Amino acid sequence: MNLILIVILAMLTVGALGFALVPSALGGGRAAQRRKALQGEVRVNRLESDATRNRDQRRKDVQRVLKQQNDTIHTKKRLTLAKLLFQAGMTIKPAAFIRNSVIFGVGVTLALVMMQVPVFLAPVFGVASAYLAPRWWVGRKRKKYQSLFLDELPNAVEAIVRGVKTGLPLNDSIRVVARDAKEPVKSEFGRVLDQQSFGMSMTEAVGVLLDRVPLPEVNFFVVVITVQQQAGGNLSEALGNLAKVLRNRKKMKQKIKAMSSEAKASAGIIGSLPFVVAILVSITSPTYLLPLVASTLGHIWLGIGIIMLSMGVFVMSRMVKFEY
Repeated sequence: MNLILIVILAMLTVGALGFALVPSALGGGRAAQRRKALQGEVRVNRLESDATRNRDQRRKDVQRVLKQQNDTIHTKKRLTLAKLLFQAGMTIKPAAFIRNSVIFGVGVTLALVMMQVPVFLAPVFGVASAYLAPRWWVGRKRKKYQSLFLDELPNAVEAIVRGVKTGLPLNDSIRVVARDAKEPVKSEFGRVLDQQSFGMSMTEAVGVLLDRVPLPEVNFFVVVITVQQQAGGNLSEALGNLAKVLRNRKKMKQKIKAMSSEAKASAGIIGSLPFVVAILVSITSPTYLLPLVASTLGHIWLGIGIIMLSMGVFVMSRMVKFEY
């Protein structure tokens, strides 16, 4: 009987020890799992906080660079003659340009005098022609230069992206563009490399590109390069997104041009109608419009008509000009 009691007590003791030790062992495993999970969450939270901090820093860098670029553009909004010639891609000096403009104005004045225009009006038209016509011509060349640059800029950016993805440094990728791209992108990126050879950094060199072609698209490119040089990041991805943006802006520009072509044609017809009517009337009745050029009252009304026509042309040109 005593032996049976001893066996029962031993079994109860072993059972109690089992119930006491096994849950603690299982609980230790769960605790270890909880500790590992907690450590993983802490590590993930730390990585997320670092990523958020990096994104915030890059956002601040982008905002700072954009503010600097906008301040630069606004301070350089007033164009001097030298800057205008520089942005038009012309190599003529301002002094030579002014000399040629004066010669042109004198020629217009002499031509008007030979056409028996009143002596007091011929110099006025000559001075106006000497000032307005050459600047209009330079402005037209500047717009054409910028248009050719924008047409080739997306291809140049995509070439830089391909070069960076293949492992080439940024300078070598730009050198490929300066060698194989079309004008004027070829010469402008070659000028960036020349500025670097003179000791400028990449940020300062691409800033010269913005001075030459002050356009929003070029400003985007300068901002991407500047932020990457200062804060780092995936340059190929940023430039790839920029190339897509440039392509979309180019498509939008072409769409706007197609939609506004009818309005521009109507404005051109309306603006040229007075001259066409005057030529046809002069052919059919040569003496009908003679009082406009042969009398003082005719000169006054002719001047009023020219002023009103100029105002109408200006209003129509603003109506068919769209921002994109």
